[in-house]
Amino acid sequence: MRPYILAETNWEALKSASFDMVILPWGATEAHNYHLPYATDNIQAEHMVAEMAKHAWEKGGRPIVLPVLPFGVNTGQSDIYLDINLNPSTQLAILTDIVEVLNRQGIYKLLIFNGHGGNDFKPLVRELGLKFPKMFISFSFFPQVVNKRNYFEEEGDHADEMETSLMLYLRPDLVLSKDKWGSGASKKYKIQAFKEGWAWAERKWSQVTEDTGVGNPEKATKEKGERFFKDITSKMGDFVLDLCQADLSDLYE
Repeated sequence: MRPYILAETNWEALKSASFDMVILPWGATEAHNYHLPYATDNIQAEHMVAEMAKHAWEKGGRPIVLPVLPFGVNTGQSDIYLDINLNPSTQLAILTDIVEVLNRQGIYKLLIFNGHGGNDFKPLVRELGLKFPKMFISFSFFPQVVNKRNYFEEEGDHADEMETSLMLYLRPDLVLSKDKWGSGASKKYKIQAFKEGWAWAERKWSQVTEDTGVGNPEKATKEKGERFFKDITSKMGDFVLDLCQADLSDLYE
């Protein structure tokens, strides 16, 4: 039993426990090229938050990790078979209920660990911060924690070299053999503003990619995934410890 994983602990332990903060991993259920499982985002998030919490716990922090929320925003993939979509308004309703519990029970720090690029928590956090002024709600998206270029050669953002390397390290039993991997070739918008990134529109996934991947996984290895995982979870573990120890009345300098 890991005492920082809510799903594994019990009332015998929790009836007298006290935690500094809560970590909520949030993923998605969606196709990841031909070779990775639909739960890729959830698997990655669950492993990462567990390692982050362990890192902080061993240094004196007291985080508790909630079960992963397995469905995310997949509005651009409505015609991809069994990609399960939660609308942002549904996410807000779910998150509101969770925050209400934490606020009522006096755990005022929440970190949302985002494992899926389609989720956008900033407007949700803004709204909940106004509704629950005692709560300190933050979020992170793991590919932004370190510079991906220091670990991977190929650009991409879905079932790419990065995600394939992580899954080869975390759950190689769920990765199909390399002869099944799609190329991850994808189309880009013709409109220049979208290419440059200062304007945004959602991609229609089935028109952008043939195999549902964006980014060539060809050079993925278990070793790359292991190094990336360990560096991210170490850095994020220090962040979790900082949050555990933070005085909410004295956050700014």
